[in-house]
This record gives sequence, structure tokens and C-alpha cells, in this order.
Amino acid sequence: MKKNHHFKFLFLAVLFFLSSPAISTSEKTRRKTYIVCVDGEAKPSVFPTHAHWYETAVAAAEADSFEGDTGWTSGGPLIHTYSSIFHGFSARMTPSAAAALSVAAGVLAILPEQVRHLDTTRSPQFLGLKSSDSSGLLAETDFGSDLVIGVIDTGIWPERRSFSDSSLGSIPAKWRGTCVAGTSFLTTACNRKLIGARYFSGGYEATSGRMNETAELRSARDTDGHGTHTASIAAGRYVYPASTLGYARGVAAGMAPKARLAVYKVCWAAGCFDSDILAAFDAAVADGVNVISLSVGGVVVPYYLDAIAVGSFAAVEAGIFVSASAGNGGPGGLTVTNVAPWVTTVGAGSMDRSFPADVRLGNGRVLPGVSVYGGPPLRKDLLYPLIYAGSPGEASGGGGEGYSASLCLEGSLSPSTVKGKIVVCDRGVNSRAAKGEVVRKAGGAGMILANGVFDGEGLVADCHVLPGTAVGASAGDEIRKYIASAATPTGTILFRGTRLGVRPAPVVASFSARGPSPQSPEILKPDVIAPGLNILAAWPDGIGPAGIDSDHRQTEFNILSGTSMACPHVSGLAALLKAAHPDWSPAAIRSALMTTAYNKDNEGKPMLDEATGNVSGVFDAGTGHVDPRRAMDPGLIYDIAPMDYINFLCNLNYTSENIKSITRRGADCTGAKRAGHAGNLNYPSFSALFAGVAGNGKTRQSTHFLRTVTNVGRGAAVYRAEVSAPTGSKVEVEPLELRFRRTGQKLSFLLRVELEAAEGEGGRLPAGSSAVRGGEIVWKDGQHSVRSPIVVTIQASL
Repeated sequence: MKKNHHFKFLFLAVLFFLSSPAISTSEKTRRKTYIVCVDGEAKPSVFPTHAHWYETAVAAAEADSFEGDTGWTSGGPLIHTYSSIFHGFSARMTPSAAAALSVAAGVLAILPEQVRHLDTTRSPQFLGLKSSDSSGLLAETDFGSDLVIGVIDTGIWPERRSFSDSSLGSIPAKWRGTCVAGTSFLTTACNRKLIGARYFSGGYEATSGRMNETAELRSARDTDGHGTHTASIAAGRYVYPASTLGYARGVAAGMAPKARLAVYKVCWAAGCFDSDILAAFDAAVADGVNVISLSVGGVVVPYYLDAIAVGSFAAVEAGIFVSASAGNGGPGGLTVTNVAPWVTTVGAGSMDRSFPADVRLGNGRVLPGVSVYGGPPLRKDLLYPLIYAGSPGEASGGGGEGYSASLCLEGSLSPSTVKGKIVVCDRGVNSRAAKGEVVRKAGGAGMILANGVFDGEGLVADCHVLPGTAVGASAGDEIRKYIASAATPTGTILFRGTRLGVRPAPVVASFSARGPSPQSPEILKPDVIAPGLNILAAWPDGIGPAGIDSDHRQTEFNILSGTSMACPHVSGLAALLKAAHPDWSPAAIRSALMTTAYNKDNEGKPMLDEATGNVSGVFDAGTGHVDPRRAMDPGLIYDIAPMDYINFLCNLNYTSENIKSITRRGADCTGAKRAGHAGNLNYPSFSALFAGVAGNGKTRQSTHFLRTVTNVGRGAAVYRAEVSAPTGSKVEVEPLELRFRRTGQKLSFLLRVELEAAEGEGGRLPAGSSAVRGGEIVWKDGQHSVRSPIVVTIQASL
């Protein structure tokens, strides 16, 4: 039967190839990159390799070679072939060819390529990881020395001290990877710390044309800085002294200082292309990494069309923990990315360290700001003329032309008006550091970067090229009003260096993307937050700390912010937990991080949202801020097997074909749908969705969740449930007590949520509006507290 299937595929491919007319030149220009997943066992025996099969299939679908002019570059139509995460390939095709190929026998799915972008010290101490603690997580795991963290990013600058292999033992025997030579990158750049380095540019160049090798390097060497930074956060060695332009002086270290690194460069000048990202996943799985760290984000699409979701599923099925950045689209809701439930999604929080650079106005007011500026200071005895570049005309202090000038865009400022003055620039459009360069070139003495309403009060410290600082939306409004009302507005910037012991901390970073998940709101995302604001880590040569072409300063370390920085914190912690618990699955590690996370700051109060100053919610911080010391011994874990994820996809009403494109195999959804709903995935959080209006307590709605927990503590234990129900809801747990006789035993419980009343006048929600309420369940045995949030979302109908 299978043989007939093979010949049927071959016959159809050749028939299509011979009978289809050649496509036009205009059609060729419409080619896009597609990722094709196939049934590996369906390869017709006449083809010696899968690659031969793939090339013939694409040629048949396009039918170009009939006239001898494919229009393809040398090497044929294929960009990458995949064999570890799934069988398949990526290739440039016309949409019509992709449609034809999608119905060919043996083809499971075709994914259109997305272009993704980067989500762009003291954190070990803030997290409680101390090298001097002989009984802590670092010591117990030998600092993660046998684990390999794969970083998919912009490459690495291998000469940095953070990647020294001093005192490290031999490369783990299980390692199957390699160090690929390239431009300015010899194989000798790798060592016992950096044990693997690869680069993937086929997808980038297929879409954007051959790379400009005067600006980029065809190798794993980092010419951006982002990858070097994230790699050293995850697994950088102890380096002293470390600082950026004199700020954040001290010891720099990653989360797992002895863990080995393998870097996979996939991000280039035009972005990070799905076909290259999948090639990196494919190599990382084959190489034998234990953790994959991915600090890139993109548009959220159904999981069967999401290359990262597809690649990460295969990695997780192979026992690899995958952490990904939540994105920098905050503080708005529904902005979280990388939301597949098999991926650990990481948001960003602050630490108890800041870099204050306050604004003093001529009227005596001092407004808070932040900056990392290490150049010639402003004169301490002088208040400088102060202007807002967006003011209409010189009479009111304007420095340029309207809207463009308000944003300090390139060429928008008038040097005759700006020279010698401190310029207020609105945030947005161009980069924060680029605004300072525009002001500097126009002759300005300094810059105040003011948040807009959407940015709120969230502040990011940048390495400005001139005396500059960032202020929140309220301070920005006050400064602009002062400029508009004062006859001769003046001010200065007070740089106060590095401040430690900041309170409150942590807070949820304003930029950190927020839930709920646009794809599956039944699963709480983000999962956790970790330090991502003003993080010190390694930095390459040849790239100024401001990240703009005109900045020629050199520094071994740089301070950056983003969920890109938060993600590798969790990647490193996952490596430590895997080293401590080799038998834990990726889901078990995530569960330990989630159920032990905290949601109180260092003042003992509920953690705040930096954007608003209000108490943060579960869609802001997930279950809370990671606590690695408690995660080492969580008591109970919520484990998930690959089959559980398949049942979850069934309950999202995915078709068998949809599921097969993710999991590489078919699924019988009959039992899964009979057992419950998507929220019954054994996740360490509970998200209840209610539609319509449940007003006045007359209409009651309810849902239930089934969960199974595994005892990973020491021997027998009795856990009792403590429930804090969301406002307007009733929560019941059966049983209220779990009695474990031994380590490794699994017990199940049911949690039922009943909505009693909606918010609003008369107990009703306004049409089209929604309400979110939070609660929690905590299982306690006297030694452990296993906390999971309960979220109730009510969406009123239109």
C-alpha cells in the first residue's frame, strides 16, 4: 500500500511538471519563502535522498525548468532542509506553486515565512544566586557545568572574558555539535565554554538578496551585540571588574556560569527569518542542547502556522526546555508573543538597581529620570536654555518643524535654534539613542526624552551620545507646560550614578508584553517575569553602546533592556534546575519556576506595574517573578507529556491536518474532546473564560479544571488547599487534601469556578466590554507553598 502511495506522489509530481505551462517573469517576482513539512516515510524510493525528492517536488510545482529557466540562484530552489525537528524544507516559490504543492501526497503542511525581530551584573544577586553559598542552587549543580544552552540570536563575540573556559572540565561526551568557521571566525574561537557555533542566512538572503559583507559577517560572529548580551546573561562566567561607562560597577555573571554555550546566528540586518530559525532549531536538537533560549518575537498566528511553535514542539518532545521572550509590546493588553503552551514565555521586571539622572527646572522643580551617560558632563553651575522641539515656532521655544521635530527625527531640528540648549524630544518612531544623536548634530547641549501617554511611567536607561535622560509621561507633560509658560525656560540634568537598594522592586517593566494570549486565552501568558530592565552583560568590539553607527565608543559590557534580557535569565535558571533534577521534563521545570514565583516586592507589598504605578495583574506578570532558590524544591509539579499537548490542540478544534503540521503525526481527537476543554491542559495556572452577561446573580455560569500534581518532595507528605476566589466567583476544590505516600506519586484534583455576578451597574457589564478578576490556589504541606493563579475573564456580548 505504501509503495502505491509513493508512486502516486511521483506520478502526480511528474504529470504536473510536464503539463503545467511555464510561469511568467512577473509571477517569479511574487516568489516568497515557504516552509514545507512532509511525511518523511513518504519519500518515493526512486529518489536517493530527501533533498532530491524536495527539489523535484518544487520544480514540478513551479514547472519553470520546462523552459530551462528556473530563475533560482545557484544551488537550486531549496534554502534549508530539516530532519531533526521534522522532515521538510524551505524554498522560494510562487503562491500558486505553494498551493499546488500543499495538496501533493506526502506534504503535511506549508507555512508562509514570517520575519521576526529581536526583543531588545546584579541580577544573580537579586535572584539570590550567590557563588559563596555552598548549599545553594549554583553549588549543588556545579554551576550547570554539564548542561548546554543553545542561544538562537545574532551570534557571539567569543573573545569576551564572559566566555572564558578557564577551570572548566572537558566538553560533555554527549555533545554532537560543531564550530563552523566563517568570516572573522575561526574554529579555534570555540573552547570548552563556547562548544558550538553555527550561522544560518539562507532564508535572509533568499528574500533580501546576498548580504553586504562589508556591513555583516558571514559567520557566527556578532555584529549587532544582542546575541553576545543574551548569551552572557544565560551563562556568562564571573568577570571582575565589570561596568558600562562607569555605571553598575561590580562582578558580572550569568545565571549558569559553568554551563556550556552553543550559538546559532539567525538574525541579520533585515531581521530573523523563520526558515533560518527552524534550521537553528533543527541543528540544536541534533547537536544535543539541553536548553534553547530565543529572544525574538513576531506576529501571533495559529500554532500550525507558527514556525517557532512548530520547531519548539519538536525540541520539547526531545526533552529540551525552550524559553522565549514575551515581546516588548507592553503595556497594552493582548501583546504577548511566543504563546505556545510548550514554550516558557518570559516577561520583564526591574531589579533593585537604577541609574538616576534627574531633571532640574528653572522653577526649582526636580523630576525623576534615568540615564547611562559617561561623557563630558553638563556644567554644575549653569542652567541651560530649555526648548521643546515640537513647539510651533521660535517664539514659544520650538527647535524645528512640527511633528518630526517633536520626535527629533533626522534633519528635523534647526541648528540655529537648538545650539547650546537642552532639547525635549518625544519618544517614538526612531530609536531613543538616535534622537540624542540628532540633537547632538544640531548643536544641542543635552536631551530630555519624554514618554508619551502609551509609554506611561516606564523608564529605560540608555547609553546616550550626549548628556541625556528619560522621563515618564507625567514629568514630560510638566516640562512641556513649564517651557510653554516660562519667559525664559531653563534646566539641567543631574547624573547621580548607580543607585542600589531601590524600592519598590521588582516592578513589571512598562514595555513588557501583556496577556491574555491572543491564540489560546485558556492558557495564562506570560508565564513568569525575570530581570529585564537595565541589565549589564557582555558586548562586542566595534559597536558603540548606544547601538548607532556614529557611536565609536568601546566597552566590554553594555546595559540593555527588554524581554530579550529576561528570557536568558530563565534559560540559565532552567539549566541549573535540569542539572539538579536530570529526570525533570521541560514542563516540570516550568512548573517549578511558576509555582514558586513571587508577586510581592521588596517592601512586602503587591508587585506594581511600572507603566501605571498600580498593582500588577496576572496578565502583566504571569504567576510572578522567578525565585530560583524556591524552584529548586517546589514540592509539587504539574507535568505535561507530548500527548497532553496534542489533546490541547484537539480541544482548540484544530483539524487532524493542523495538528500533524505541529506534531508530525495524526491525532484521534475523540477522547480528548470528550474529556474536557483546552483549559484542562495540566498547566500550573487556571484561566476561566465566560461569555455574555452574568448579571444580578440570576444567571450562573461555571467551568471546571482537572489537574494532576506529582510529589517531588522528600517522601510522604500531606498538602491542603487554600483558595482565594476571584471577586464575584465561587471556587471549589475536590479533594481539599492530597495525601502522598511517596516521592514521585501523582494525585489529581478538580477545581470548579462558578461565576456569581458580573461587574458594573446593576451587576451587568456594558455591552462589548470585559472584566478580569484574579485569585489563587495554594497547596501547602507546612514546608512548601505551591501557588497557582486563578483568572476569571468575562466578555460581555455585543
